[in-house]
Amino acid sequence: MNIETVMKSRQNINREYKERKKPAGVFQVKNTANGKVLLGSSLNLKGPLNRDKFMLTMGSHRNEALQQEWDEFGEDKFVFEILEVVEVKDDENFNLKDELTLLEEIWLEKLQPFGEKGYNLNSKIRQA
Repeated sequence: MNIETVMKSRQNINREYKERKKPAGVFQVKNTANGKVLLGSSLNLKGPLNRDKFMLTMGSHRNEALQQEWDEFGEDKFVFEILEVVEVKDDENFNLKDELTLLEEIWLEKLQPFGEKGYNLNSKIRQA
């Protein structure tokens, strides 16, 4: 295999990765010891889930109450779950961000993850 073939293969892999659709949706980090949840959403679900777990493990999560209970109860008392993925429609009027906003509202109403029920401080749950 010559260098040109290797470079074309690498370029194809990079292009395919960038074109791959990333799932958008709503997720939760749930404390199974007390039922409290951190509700979140993202246009790329894998990113925030991995970041939240990493930050909690490192002891540097931006949500102080969640970090405190992670430290208190331990990693094995928390689950990271995708609650719902936006169903992408083949329609010229389809708007991914609008659909995600609708899912956010539904899940916020359903779980009400504030105060005794959760770690959310407000209804702004979208992450990068």
